[in-house]
Amino acid sequence: MENKEILETNENEEILEETGLKVADDSIEKNVKLMSPMQMVLRRFFRSKLSIIGLIMILSLFAFCWLGPVFYNTWQPDEVDYTPKTDFTKTEIELPDGTVFTQVVESKDSKNSLAKPSLSHPLGTDKNGYDILARIMSGGKVSLTISFLSVFIITFFGVVFGGIAGYFGGVVDNIIMRICDILMCLPGFPILLIVGTLLQAEEFGIDMKYRIYYLMGFLTLISWSGTARLVRGQILSLREQEYMVAAEAMGYSVPRKIFKHLVPNVMPQLIVSMTLSLGSMILYESSLSYLNLGAPDKYAAWGTMINATNEIDILQNYFNVWGPPGICIIIAVLGFNFIGDGLRDALDPKMRR
Repeated sequence: MENKEILETNENEEILEETGLKVADDSIEKNVKLMSPMQMVLRRFFRSKLSIIGLIMILSLFAFCWLGPVFYNTWQPDEVDYTPKTDFTKTEIELPDGTVFTQVVESKDSKNSLAKPSLSHPLGTDKNGYDILARIMSGGKVSLTISFLSVFIITFFGVVFGGIAGYFGGVVDNIIMRICDILMCLPGFPILLIVGTLLQAEEFGIDMKYRIYYLMGFLTLISWSGTARLVRGQILSLREQEYMVAAEAMGYSVPRKIFKHLVPNVMPQLIVSMTLSLGSMILYESSLSYLNLGAPDKYAAWGTMINATNEIDILQNYFNVWGPPGICIIIAVLGFNFIGDGLRDALDPKMRR
């Protein structure tokens, strides 16, 4: 009897091994979906409402600036509306005897300047007769393009110098870090004001259309130190990992170990840093343009358009001239900051939402 029970037990175990476990495995495969690290990051990112709002804001701005001119091409950003405009100015004059009368002065302008919003000009015109809606679209291309180029160049220099400093250490690290210390001590905005004033000199012969590009290019040369420190700190902790010991044993070259094995592991932090820096670059460009150091009036930028508020009359009575570009700047900065915050939380392995 005991032998018979043992045989039945063994048969049941074999049946469970052959059928039950397989059924369990099949059910797990059907009901459980394994997620890659990228899918987990995207899932956490899109669970954040602020991240989605920021993404919608930025995509809407890009669609408005790049696809908008396809549908609204009535006016070009540098095209002046020469429709004659007549204005009547009323002034009350009081005579010594107390009599008050109204004096009406008629003035004619060959340009349709400071026109109110209408079907011909949905957002009106500025003081030079340019269509504001067309200039906002064109100015968005300038502001966003300059900001993206500046951030990518800053990241490139920061990755190169930070990677070299973190990997080699020693004298190389000390030299690069001392250069970073010097750059971080420089007052960036005042130096940009000085450089912008120098570029106006006739001796340089620089086309004012490209002055803002020169200024932002100079800004990238003095702004990569923060990214370099970030990369260097991460690589100092990563270069002692097991996979780097294996890469050393396999005889990989130094550039391959730095840029193929170390830098990719720093990319999550770099992406967050780049996203947050885009908002700062847009503010830099807008501030320089507001101070007449950006693109000339003919070549619109959002900061250049806001510069119209230097005239009190426009500031008080013509919100349509400076309000829309200011709103676009706010949307761009908030959108990039929301996306940066969402990426930072999504890439943090400790975050569980």
